[in-house]
Amino acid sequence: MSRVAARLCQERAVADGLGSNKNAIKYLKQDYEALKQQCLQTGTLFKDEEFPACPSALGYRDLGPYSFKTQGIIWKRPTELCANPQFIVGGATRTDVCQGELGDCWLLAAIASLTLNPDVLYRVVPKDQSFQKDYAGIFHFQFWQYGEWVDVVVDDRLPTKNGKLVFVHSEEGNEFWSALLEKAYAKLNGSYEALTGGSTMEGFEDFTGGISESYELRRAPSNLYQIIQKALRAGSLLGCSIDITAAAEIEAITSLKLVKGHAYSITGAEEVYYRGRPEKLVRLRNPWGEVEWTGAWSDNAPEWNYVDPKQKQALDKQVDDGEFWMAFADFQRQFSRLEICNLTPDTLTSNAVNKWDLTLFNGQWRRGSTAGGCQNYQATYWTNPQFKIRLDEPDDDHEGSLNEPCCTILVGLMQKNRRRQKRMGEGLLSIGYSLYQIPQELENDTEIHASRAFFTRHQPAARTDPYMNLREVSCRMKLPRGEYLIVPSTFEPYKNGEFCLRVFAEKCTKTRMMGDVVSAKPYEPCVDNKDIDDEFKALFQKLSGEDCEVTAVELQTILNRVLAKRKDVKSDGFNINTCREMISLLDTDGTGTLGLLEFKTLWMKIQKYLAIYKKVDRDYSGTMDSHEMRNALREAGFTLNDQVQHSIVTRYACSKLTIDFDGFVACMIRLETLFKVFHLLDKDKNGVIQLSLPEVRLVRLKYHLVKLQQ
Repeated sequence: MSRVAARLCQERAVADGLGSNKNAIKYLKQDYEALKQQCLQTGTLFKDEEFPACPSALGYRDLGPYSFKTQGIIWKRPTELCANPQFIVGGATRTDVCQGELGDCWLLAAIASLTLNPDVLYRVVPKDQSFQKDYAGIFHFQFWQYGEWVDVVVDDRLPTKNGKLVFVHSEEGNEFWSALLEKAYAKLNGSYEALTGGSTMEGFEDFTGGISESYELRRAPSNLYQIIQKALRAGSLLGCSIDITAAAEIEAITSLKLVKGHAYSITGAEEVYYRGRPEKLVRLRNPWGEVEWTGAWSDNAPEWNYVDPKQKQALDKQVDDGEFWMAFADFQRQFSRLEICNLTPDTLTSNAVNKWDLTLFNGQWRRGSTAGGCQNYQATYWTNPQFKIRLDEPDDDHEGSLNEPCCTILVGLMQKNRRRQKRMGEGLLSIGYSLYQIPQELENDTEIHASRAFFTRHQPAARTDPYMNLREVSCRMKLPRGEYLIVPSTFEPYKNGEFCLRVFAEKCTKTRMMGDVVSAKPYEPCVDNKDIDDEFKALFQKLSGEDCEVTAVELQTILNRVLAKRKDVKSDGFNINTCREMISLLDTDGTGTLGLLEFKTLWMKIQKYLAIYKKVDRDYSGTMDSHEMRNALREAGFTLNDQVQHSIVTRYACSKLTIDFDGFVACMIRLETLFKVFHLLDKDKNGVIQLSLPEVRLVRLKYHLVKLQQ
């Protein structure tokens, strides 16, 4: 119930704008303004206890406390490093972002591209921060995280060696916005070392909340140059890199001075006239600064001698700042991958400016319940989370046949918090998704989680291929109107993870999570004296004794004797608590025991549960695999969401993810009790209950006690 209350509070906060860039969530509940005023009033400089200046903030392995790389590191404030430290001098520029000893070139490439768009930059780097006016040793930055903007506070103690910053720094040496931004991002991800290695798209998205796409340059569309120009005009962030085939190639420098496995920013795309014909050029930047392309159209290349002097002057770069021009054809040959984060996603689909419709879902893969793996694992694939989208309005450009116009959507699947888990040895999962068109006869079936049979009969209409260990995989597609099912998954089953699924559509869409309804219609046998034969009555009298009432201890003995004779189901035997719950569920007269009618009702329920258990046990092992529990619950009349499914697996499955018969019956009895208690307290029958403190305590009692005290 506390979870429900927390979710309702969160929904109200989101409705009020919490989590937007203008009303960002205070990370770790640290309020920048309040902390700053407190420091100013006390005359002290801020020390961040949530991310202290100590070895744990640096890292855990290569930058761990005992690593030679961290020996001699001293944390210093900018006021201790230079006489006149500045936050930003003359606006943020690309030369403010010089790489240090940390392998986070992917992040620095994103930061460098960020400086090309001041409006976007100052959403991430709030203005009015200074080392002069109201300086208190505290700064803050804002990042997009899985659908929400968060405001991250840091102190300005930075790691140094020999009086110089160890990590990112400005070319001038007295400008510190980029170093503090890197520290805030390290705090968000757990440590500086957590930032080692990554995709520029990850930084792009965390700085903008935008949606990214990736192009393999060897298989790029014919209009790629126009896409790049348009993206740059729209203020989009662009990055590129050269793939490596072996670990030894990481940061290897080619004969033409390009760095493999290194993230570059694309900062320009212009056409020049070269010897009377147009030549497409792109401008790139290496965050390292010193290593530059030496091929055609590099800084001192002879090609510039054949370009109009005015145009040459406008484009000329004759300093070793890491920024250089190259022919677009060479760019496609030399580089492997292009990544674009579009701030306005309409630039991806047509020349017309259209605002996309966005839906975001948060979900989880949980071992044994919702982590079904890819289609290779048919027995479990169907248990993955499922989301439905309805496309009714076609695109304005009406691509496709006249009889069947298409709808454009862009779907991004992003795994969450994996950087923070690197210190625990957790890397990125291989993820992907498939999209299935729902037949018309099933379109209105909005509550049911699609079964294994559905995926046996239907092939994906679109999918991400192959599965990749990236933070986000995305794909843009054009589909006929209709309803579709999106199934996000890891490549292998039984992998725990959290994700957010974003659906951008050119037109308004209807979306929902499948199987998010919680309801129950359990089996309720109708029993009276005339339905009970003499043989059963005689047996009951023999089992119950002279008082003709079955206690919990007697019930345990009876059931376990019956189970011991069965070879088709496995069980450790019913424990006394389960037997007490059975009596609580069916004890209509409050005696704490079962009479003849009550015992017969329980017996029929157990027979029903046994039939379901054996039906779902497909391999006749005598146990139920945890992923089969969803089918068993449906057969028993329960519709439960993924969160409850996972709770059941955690509670009733063993380490091998199997559930034996007594565990299954115990689960069914517990669910029946919970639903009956809820319906009893739902006085208005509207599916919502409000409880006073005494009622909360009452809910913890057994069902028959609740009935007696109402």
